[in-house]
Parts: sequence; C-alpha cells; structure tokens
Amino acid sequence: MFLGKKQFVASFDVDAQQTFTPLCPDELPIPGGHTIVKELNAQAQLAGWRLGSKDAHSPHAIWVADEHHPPLQPVEGKHVDIRWPVHAVPGTKGFTLLSGLPEPAAYDYFVWKGVELDMHPYGACFHDLSNKLSTGVIEFLHFRQIQWIVLGGLALDYCVKTTALQLRSAGFKVIVNLAATRGLAVDSVACAKAEMENAGVIFITHCSDLKVEL
Repeated sequence: MFLGKKQFVASFDVDAQQTFTPLCPDELPIPGGHTIVKELNAQAQLAGWRLGSKDAHSPHAIWVADEHHPPLQPVEGKHVDIRWPVHAVPGTKGFTLLSGLPEPAAYDYFVWKGVELDMHPYGACFHDLSNKLSTGVIEFLHFRQIQWIVLGGLALDYCVKTTALQLRSAGFKVIVNLAATRGLAVDSVACAKAEMENAGVIFITHCSDLKVEL
C-alpha cells in the first residue's frame, strides 16, 4: 500500500508500556505485549512524525478494583466505566515504555492520560469519555496536514481501538498494524476489529505492507 509522501504520514505508539505486558504480571499483562517494539520502530521509519501516549494513573482512582469491587465491574462516574486493577502508576516499572522505544521527550508529540482520579479515558485524543477535552493530538496532526496515521500499541481491543476510532472521526486515514499491537482477549479483539473496520480503519499484517515516498 502506497501512502504518498512521508511528511504526511504519522506513526503512533499507543500506551506501549510495561504495565500491559507479562513483565508486570500483577497489573494488566497482555500476552505478547512486550514483543511489539521492533515493529513499532519499523513503522516509525516510514513516517515523518512519531507520536506516543502513556496511561498515567493514581492507585487511588475511583475505578480501581479491590477485594470488594472486582475488575470489569461497572463503576459510577461521568468519565469512568468499569473497574481495572492498579496499573501504569507514575514512578513504577509498569509506567515506563517498553525497552527499545524512545524516551517520551524524543517523540514529536506525546500524551499522558488518565491522570485525574475520576477519569479513565482509553483513546489518546481526548481526556474524557465524551470526546470533548482534547489532548491536542488531532490539532497537532491537522496543523501538519497529516493524512495517514499508522497505529500500534496496547491494547488492541481498548486504547488502540478507541484511538483509531477517534482519529477516523477526525477525518484521518487510519491503519492498524497488527504486528505492532496485541489484545487482551480473543472475543474483545474480534469485536474491536469489526468496529474499527466498520469505521473505515485499514488493517495490515506487517509494516512491510506499506511504502512511502521519502
């Protein structure tokens, strides 16, 4: 697939953090989540711009699961939906990006999300679940006349999916590189892929499927 000039292509590493890998088994380990670095770096070579995001959560957030409130159960709040184990706490191993990725300051644009105790966004384009409080990603991309965005990261069925849908709604052509992402569960991955496909998201198996003009 030919994407045109490299300057109009962006790659996006969505929440590629250790918290979502077997390296942090007590958080939210995704099978194979630690194996996507090579592909994320490869797709970035095809893009003129590299974006990234991190979850940045307090252990005292209102959505945190405990012995009385198990994971995936509904939780009340305007900008939360279900409970999750504690994960991606700043200062911990889980908060850090996967080994082999750039430091956040080396990206062209970077987002930290989920900092507020009563907010748990999934997508990297908005801080809230209503898609009203922009993180600036969409504005950054529009200003630079980006046409194509190649996505990878964790997890496919949550934060990658939501980010892809947000970018499609903003008018971008979105590609999800399946070699650069992993999902939490087979069923939710299948549903997520169907939802993205219906929205016009394109899937590739490997970034070698893409070509750009330098």
